[in-house]
Amino acid sequence: MYDLTGFQRDLLYVIAGEEEPHGLAIKEELEDYYEKEIHHGRLYPNLDTLVDKGLVEKGRRDRRTNFYTLTRRGRRELEARRDWESQYVDL
Repeated sequence: MYDLTGFQRDLLYVIAGEEEPHGLAIKEELEDYYEKEIHHGRLYPNLDTLVDKGLVEKGRRDRRTNFYTLTRRGRRELEARRDWESQYVDL
């Protein structure tokens, strides 16, 4: 996780929190959070990077729509990140 950008980590959290979200659903969720537009040229290359790193799997819902899920490794990485963060932030 240390080599991911903040945006890529946010993508992982959104994917983890949804049931097989498609790109547009992920985009809308992040736009709500960031309160600004997320362009396709930013979203999809970062999703592809997460796929290439083995943290996310990309599936195909139909000819136009892909969906994304965390891999086991992606889940482990998120859990390790949360454990690390909890050392420093006690809410």
